[in-house]
Amino acid sequence: MFIERGIDRQKKTGSIEVIAGSMFSGKTEELIRRLKRAKIARLKVEIFKPAIDTRYSLSEVVSHDENSILSTPVESSGNIMLLSGDVDVIGIDEAQFFDNGLIDVTISLANMGVRVIIAGLDMDFKGKPFGPIPGLMAVADHITKVHAICMRCGDVAQFSHRLSTADKLVLLGEKDEYEPLCRSCFTKATR
Repeated sequence: MFIERGIDRQKKTGSIEVIAGSMFSGKTEELIRRLKRAKIARLKVEIFKPAIDTRYSLSEVVSHDENSILSTPVESSGNIMLLSGDVDVIGIDEAQFFDNGLIDVTISLANMGVRVIIAGLDMDFKGKPFGPIPGLMAVADHITKVHAICMRCGDVAQFSHRLSTADKLVLLGEKDEYEPLCRSCFTKATR
């Protein structure tokens, strides 16, 4: 190990990367891409998702384009810390469904030298900040904001508009439950 002036030059440096945006914007697709590249680089990778997300698979993170990667479903953010082990990279999908403890877990992992890549909705169906994502964006080293295409006018979309009248915050769904909208179309639709 090379040490110069008390600095360990080979010490692993951790980081926090957040991929945020609306539904159908490619968040999970980008997460899977980054994790597969880390595996190609022969890094030790662990992937987690909330246990409540059973839309496509119980044990895989799956994008709307049907790309997938094996994952571990967990009930809470604390489980991620317990199950992370000796890894180089941790991926977390659908982070908006985790508790706010995810912020501290992520910081701890990054401080231990782990690259943490997180994907999640930044806003709920009402256009309000969603779960731990705003806090994660605040502590992130890198933020990628992705956008969908507005289903009504074709402009850039950043809102996930719920098509049903259900009012509960968490409602798992796809194109039958949600549509991406731009600010103008979202404002008109929610009046």
